[in-house]
Amino acid sequence: MNEKFHLLDVEAASVELPLQFTCPFCYEPHPLALMAVEQVQRYVASRTDWADELDAGKMLGVLVAKDNAGRLGYLAAFSGNLAGSVRHRYFVPPVYDLLDPHGEFKQGQGEAQITAINHEVERLEQSQELQALVQSLAKQNQAKHDEIGLFKEVMAQHKQERDARRRDGNLTADEQEALLNQSRFEKAELKRIRQRHEEELKRIIGEIAVFRHRINVLKSRRKQMSEALQERIFRLFVVSNARGERQDLVEVFKPLGTLPPAGAGECCAPRLLNYAYNNGLSPVCIAEFWWGRSPVGEVRHHGHFYPACRSKCKPILDFMLQGLDVEENPLGQPMADETLDVIYDDQWLAVLNKPTGMLTVPGKLLEDSLLSRFLAAHPEAVGPVVVHRLDQETSGLVLFAKDKATHKALQQQFENHTIKKRYIALLDGIVPHNEGEIDLPLIPDIDDRPRQRVDRELGKPAVTRYRVLERSNGRTRMEMEPLTGRTHQLRVHASHPQGLNCPIVGDRLYGRAASRLMLHASRLTLVHPATGHVLTLDCPPQF
Repeated sequence: MNEKFHLLDVEAASVELPLQFTCPFCYEPHPLALMAVEQVQRYVASRTDWADELDAGKMLGVLVAKDNAGRLGYLAAFSGNLAGSVRHRYFVPPVYDLLDPHGEFKQGQGEAQITAINHEVERLEQSQELQALVQSLAKQNQAKHDEIGLFKEVMAQHKQERDARRRDGNLTADEQEALLNQSRFEKAELKRIRQRHEEELKRIIGEIAVFRHRINVLKSRRKQMSEALQERIFRLFVVSNARGERQDLVEVFKPLGTLPPAGAGECCAPRLLNYAYNNGLSPVCIAEFWWGRSPVGEVRHHGHFYPACRSKCKPILDFMLQGLDVEENPLGQPMADETLDVIYDDQWLAVLNKPTGMLTVPGKLLEDSLLSRFLAAHPEAVGPVVVHRLDQETSGLVLFAKDKATHKALQQQFENHTIKKRYIALLDGIVPHNEGEIDLPLIPDIDDRPRQRVDRELGKPAVTRYRVLERSNGRTRMEMEPLTGRTHQLRVHASHPQGLNCPIVGDRLYGRAASRLMLHASRLTLVHPATGHVLTLDCPPQF
């Protein structure tokens, strides 16, 4: 019996198998996956020796599969490493073990050479000689500033005295010439003072530049060696797909014109699928969930399910899922209904009610969008048309301009924050305060786009005002007004522990997946660019 393949409980036999394998980027866990997750959660909860690390937060995953005998069971995995290792009896092994002391990565010289360069760069940057030069440069700049400042004060005093003597008159020709000579001498002396300081500064800067050049040469060499080492590492990560084909991660990412990002191949889904393929197991369904506290800046809730990340995992899974019958990603499919829900329409602008699941503008893989349908219905519209956007999963009011002048005027209103937007949201949890304001700056999560994360140092300001409308059955219905317009602002502010700590119902990125995201742009207030009248439009949500 394969020790990594854990049989499901007897009642799993009564559960109907899914018709297709899970789309890992947008899914609700199948009942079989939920059974497997429950067993994994019982296991990790029993491991008291891992309690601190798991409580700090870890992504775990399950893959339900059938073995050659037709028995139904599951594989379990964790992302990264656990307790200083990537190999544990209960979990599948990594695609490649970077921590193996006898492996090619640890035995190779690249890592040691890069470490040596790091030490040399650190030594040079922290050397007493360089620090002394930097301090000398600061002192020399201060000395230049002080001496020139004092000399200019003397020159100003002398000029006042010369002007006074000239006003008194009765100066001889020799006295007038002496006054001119004093002015000429002091101007020349000021130039000499500047030149003397500049020469000394140039000497110090030159010596610092020698250090900086040595450091930059080392950094450039380190960069080249790191890229070469990274490519060699990812050549060691070889993954399979359901067709029996194998590729290393460099080949997998080659169509994108880039090397794999750090950490690629170390997440749950690639580990689970790779082990299943290599051990004759037939994948049935998959799910990934978070265990423990949310990381700083990110939004992860204990026990919630999350889609596979896009930057590291999507190219890998696009290859690994070939040969499997996989569910279509509902967010990548055009919507069947061709009608537009028009809330307002005149010769200058239009406001439409965007359904959940529709893109505002065409995407890389999907042309169907509210914009493309609007342009098809309004061929008279010219110039920039889109004034603002809603997330694909958010429904509600979207404003379009029909000419350049209207677009410019509406854009100006957005920049001046005179256009007001209000949303209705249903939150998964009880918000204790009746109203308030959330101020959490946001920045894109470069490792898992389109997710956003909170970053108080590098994030852009993001402020949301909220008011509770109703509390019922463990949920809170509320009105939310974004005072800034950051991507996923309301979703992050609702779900983040420092925000409301209650994800919006149906938020697959920051909360729990459901039939839809319960977020709707319900009110839009603006000054009509042509008439000057205040226009307030309402559109209640369908939840």
